[in-house]
Amino acid sequence: MFHLIGIILEFYLIAFLVRIGLSWFPPPRGNFMIGVNRFLFTITEPVLAPLRAILPPVQLGGMAIDLSPTVVILLLFVIVAYLG
Repeated sequence: MFHLIGIILEFYLIAFLVRIGLSWFPPPRGNFMIGVNRFLFTITEPVLAPLRAILPPVQLGGMAIDLSPTVVILLLFVIVAYLG
């Protein structure tokens, strides 16, 4: 049972990593990756939104860095390693 949960969490971790990559390199309009981007947003945002309310973006000069995905990814690594 724990093995199955670990596998599911690994896929969720991959979803976060792909979402981060797509935020750096957004797909052009009309590309099929827009659907992938929407799907990843739909499955990851319920975890990120409450964390963003607690952890505000870090201001660096004229831009802000959202640390919530980093926190979630680190937590997922720890949980998967514990279940592994």
